[in-house]
Amino acid sequence: MISVDAVSVEFNGSALFSNITFNINENDRIALMGKNGAGKSTLLKIIAGAGKPTRGKISAPKDAIIAYLPQHLLTEDTATVFEEASKAFSKILNMKKRIDELNSQLETRTDYESDEYAKIIEEVSELSEKYYSIEEINFDAEVEKTLMGLGFLRSDFTRQTKEFSGGWRMRIELAKILLQKPDLILLDEPTNHMDIESIQWLEDFLVNNAKAVIVISHDKAFVDNLTNRTIEITMGRIYDYKTNYTHYLQLRKERREQQQKQFDDQQKQIADITEFIERFKGTYSKTLQVQSRVKMLEKIEIVQVDEVDTSHLNLKFPPAPRSGNFPVIVEDLTKRYGDHVVFANASLTINRGERVALIGRNGEGKSTLVKAIMGEIDYEGKVQLGHNCLIGYFAQDQAAKLDGDLTVFQTIDQIAEGDIRTKIKDILGAFMFGGETIDKKVKVLSGGEKTRLAMIKLLLSPVNFLILDEPTNHLDIKTKDILKEALKAFDGTLILVSHDRDFLDGLANKVFEFGNKRIKEHFEDITGFLRNKKLENLRDVERKN
Repeated sequence: MISVDAVSVEFNGSALFSNITFNINENDRIALMGKNGAGKSTLLKIIAGAGKPTRGKISAPKDAIIAYLPQHLLTEDTATVFEEASKAFSKILNMKKRIDELNSQLETRTDYESDEYAKIIEEVSELSEKYYSIEEINFDAEVEKTLMGLGFLRSDFTRQTKEFSGGWRMRIELAKILLQKPDLILLDEPTNHMDIESIQWLEDFLVNNAKAVIVISHDKAFVDNLTNRTIEITMGRIYDYKTNYTHYLQLRKERREQQQKQFDDQQKQIADITEFIERFKGTYSKTLQVQSRVKMLEKIEIVQVDEVDTSHLNLKFPPAPRSGNFPVIVEDLTKRYGDHVVFANASLTINRGERVALIGRNGEGKSTLVKAIMGEIDYEGKVQLGHNCLIGYFAQDQAAKLDGDLTVFQTIDQIAEGDIRTKIKDILGAFMFGGETIDKKVKVLSGGEKTRLAMIKLLLSPVNFLILDEPTNHLDIKTKDILKEALKAFDGTLILVSHDRDFLDGLANKVFEFGNKRIKEHFEDITGFLRNKKLENLRDVERKN
């Protein structure tokens, strides 16, 4: 059991959270929830030993292994993918190497009665007991199985890690964590930059193989499928629910309603007492009663009502000008990089008003198709845009195109029109730009903040064809809900590239599946696609067997 004992964190005299206490037991699958800035990542770092609390401590058994995957990695790129993942076993391999060294010394030394000889005997005995208690592992097979589960191909194993994007390097680090079989796994946004199949594999691994897990994630489906406990950080304290995320939301709603009722009742009581004091404070016969009520007022502890979720903000796209019947027609599209063919002879048509999800493993061509539609790359074949097609495009690098010298407020103010101009601060607040943040220059914002700002710009543009490539990375659940509701009400055509199943659910009514150098059309929503995909995978397994 690992325990968090009375942990407090303060910055410049202000408390982020105070006296947080809870235990982490084997088989706990904990979702750590709370709004951005509540202290989730800070608490995770403290449990991992990567940060220190102002007060309090983390207690764990001496040999407990706590493995931590942060949101942002600073990895060295001096090894192949397979070599880097194999470092997960470096402690075991080093232990065996040390045992061999000590045994070699024992074979050559003759000072059998010396203290040094006795120390070597003691060390080799202790290490051997630890080493031989570890179940026999085929290290290479375990590394291969884990890397392939996380989406790597065998041909990737010998490539240098520096050849991969940040998202793929994150997966290498995740592989190292899973291979260590830790007592506690701490994951901060592990599913960013992962495709659906890899997320499903990770879910299955954590549910069936992990001892204990704490995860911060904005992927509702991932959190629901994985967790059996939810800890919410709010207003400097925690609430611990022995249930998954969806049930927690209902219990939290009931808790806040109860708090609000207690607060309202207390305010009425305070108003009644105050009215009595004001009414009779000059009346001699009521002096004792007035004094009694003044003391009563002083002793009242005000009921605290937790922060209210503002996801009810109603954000709508401007009305979409009418486009032609077929915003996109693709015929015999082929894209290759040297000898590598991404896809070949792909043909598809997207009708006006359709909502299409592009699904497939990373590297199969989803973003490539989007770039072909946008005219950003060369290709073989034909891509034709329809009449009066006004495209709003959100690319994964969209944040880099913002004007760094404008403030957050100016960036939105210069494109907002009509009634929406009166709601700029509310919209910015919904996307986590509150207080002094709106006056920050864009160039000093983090990557996540720039991504959110670029999304707001897109929301306020009058377009009839939206193409969104991984729009939910860096968005918390509340903000994703706001975006999703706005997209549901959008009356134009929509293409979504996303690995977030919960976000896609209810948005897409058609799926294009990318794989094996082909694009396959599915006339169903994401739920139907995944259900049928699972059946296909089972049949594939049966055929192999």
